[in-house]
Amino acid sequence: MTEKLVIIGNGMAPGRMLEHLLEKAPDRYQVTIFNAEPRVNYDRIMLSPVLSGEKAYEEIIIHGDGWYIKHGITLYKGHRIVAIDRAAKTVTSDHGVTEPYDKLVIATGSVPFIIPVPGNNLPGVLTYRDLDDVQAMMLAAQSRAKAVVIGGGLLGLEAAAGLQAQGMDVTVLHVMPTLMERQLDPAAGYLLQRAVEERGIKVITKANTQAITGNGRVEQVELADGTIIPATLV
Repeated sequence: MTEKLVIIGNGMAPGRMLEHLLEKAPDRYQVTIFNAEPRVNYDRIMLSPVLSGEKAYEEIIIHGDGWYIKHGITLYKGHRIVAIDRAAKTVTSDHGVTEPYDKLVIATGSVPFIIPVPGNNLPGVLTYRDLDDVQAMMLAAQSRAKAVVIGGGLLGLEAAAGLQAQGMDVTVLHVMPTLMERQLDPAAGYLLQRAVEERGIKVITKANTQAITGNGRVEQVELADGTIIPATLV
């Protein structure tokens, strides 16, 4: 008897899981996916080339609409799950769709950390996690104005490079003494900082962000030492 498999989330992990499942047991489950994003599965690792303009969204799609149709998978795009009834074994989306399940997989991924300072909810403050974030950053970059990236880890540096490629004047703020300190020793971090700065991206280490301020939207970032950095995008 075919079981009902419901998957919450449609990122790379559940996509790969389904590939294995369809290979090993193609007829075992009737699959339904709820994806909070209004689109199909794509390669998040390739978001940086999309931001920089090297690739288009269509080039990073992993499973297009035809793949789901071919395998008889129901995909609800733009549906965020708001309730799970474990007793009744159902899930309900914010669009009012209720789906029963025999097996439930929750694969929603991580939530980006937003620095807990005043002004972190101003228009112009963005996270960097999905295609919606990238599209918002690309739209903001059309102004060719100033961007501040808080965080000098891998994703922060990729975001900085992408925004600079879009024509923005970019400053990276990193609270630690060297960039990517979790992956690099101080000497390597110093060399990385030099390489980033040679590309025209400003880097400020030991930068303790105190506030993001602006009249109705982002205008500047304030550091603990009193430094003020103008910004239209953070």
